Amino acid sequence: MSPSATNGHGANGASSKVTPLSWDTFSNTINGKADNGKNTRHGINPATEENSSTVPVATQDDVDRAMVAAQKAFKTWAAVPYAERQKAVRAFADALEAEKDGFSKLLTKEQGKPIMFAQMEIDAAVSWLRGAASHELPEERLEDDEKTILVRYTPLGVAVGIVPWNFPIVLACGKIGMSIVTGNPIIIKPSPFTPAGGLKLVELGQQFFPPGVLQGLSGDDNLGIWLTEHPTPAKISFTGSTETGKKVMASASKTLKRVTLELGGKDPAIILDDVNIEEVAAKIATYAFLNSGQICIAIKRIYVHEKIIDEFRDAMVRYTKTLKLGEGNEEGVFLGPIQNKMQYDRVKGFFQEAESEKMNIAVGGVNPTGKGYFITPTIVDRPAENSRLVVEEPFGPIVPLLSFSTDDEAIDKANNTFYGLGGSIWSSNLERANKMALKIEAGTVWVNTHTDLDPRVPFGGHKHSGMGAENGVAGLKSYCNSQTLFLRKK
Repeated sequence: MSPSATNGHGANGASSKVTPLSWDTFSNTINGKADNGKNTRHGINPATEENSSTVPVATQDDVDRAMVAAQKAFKTWAAVPYAERQKAVRAFADALEAEKDGFSKLLTKEQGKPIMFAQMEIDAAVSWLRGAASHELPEERLEDDEKTILVRYTPLGVAVGIVPWNFPIVLACGKIGMSIVTGNPIIIKPSPFTPAGGLKLVELGQQFFPPGVLQGLSGDDNLGIWLTEHPTPAKISFTGSTETGKKVMASASKTLKRVTLELGGKDPAIILDDVNIEEVAAKIATYAFLNSGQICIAIKRIYVHEKIIDEFRDAMVRYTKTLKLGEGNEEGVFLGPIQNKMQYDRVKGFFQEAESEKMNIAVGGVNPTGKGYFITPTIVDRPAENSRLVVEEPFGPIVPLLSFSTDDEAIDKANNTFYGLGGSIWSSNLERANKMALKIEAGTVWVNTHTDLDPRVPFGGHKHSGMGAENGVAGLKSYCNSQTLFLRKK
């Protein structure tokens, strides 16, 4: 008899009784059990600068114990039939959906995003888990008279998922689903800025997976190094900045761990001269300032045809002025705070540079005073092409508006960057736009939209925006070894 995916942990679908979560305490999870440790820390509510949830600080001994548990779990979890692992992940998704209200409220408190966008993140997290469980990894066969050549995909081993603070639930779920459905136990490290949600997510998962299959560790700056340099993991999946991604890759290289890196972006949006200006200007502002600009695939450079740039700028300004900035539970809020003080100070540096260099501020430019890490959505009109705002990723709600005269010039300017995560073309002429989209050097390119993702297809970056891909069958394969067998018939 094959091992069971449930192992007494209730992953038998809708008929299994799921224990509701308590939102009062937050613990690390090691080998299926809550682990509070000796030391604790707390996050900061970025809207109020008050202490948020108290969480444990993992030690190196905690890491070692989690690795032992994960390695032990791998031996049995990898042997569980693929269909049963899919079933367990789907049951986990159902339970997350049932806890949507609690996770959404925690997300607004901890991350700062408006409650409607917190709810959308939980919906997306559920979708990503179900997406991971929907894919198949069939064996591939080649036959001739003498042999069968069989290609199969086998789990790597223990995985580590390092999750950022901008979308802490959906990005954790993307890693959890892909890893667990392919037979790999995973240890989730949430960002120290948003630790509580990730820990509660892992706690929920204990009702669906055997001990050691899904574990969660929150800690200080040492934790990432301990996890990436540890000899046990076979795979590191990291989402975060390009500079930190380089450090993760260097650390993982010491034991030749597989790595998937989803890193920074400097996404261009190219607006051609035939667009509906009012309609497209509103969409561009939305995709630039969504989540207060704290999205790897947010629009971060806006290239507008010189024939319409002034009119387009004015339309963007009008729409941007309608976007409400405030605490995430206030009615009608579109932009919450920057998530943490370190990032807040970095974003303010771009404002200081704009002021010192006397850049032309089309809208915004002055930030609120008082409590909270709030930044006013700001558009800078035609700064120098080599300015820091055009070259670097602020990861906040400040964007440059730039011009071009020909389609080829627009493509050249869009591709003139070390980044290559996403990009978009906007036009009423779809043939023209689709042709231009093929020339953008980025992992994901859109026509007349931006930021749309789908768990059925790969997502990854070109150039300094990453390595490998998540989601889709390609994402599943990144957690597997490819094995080719030459099997004799005679």
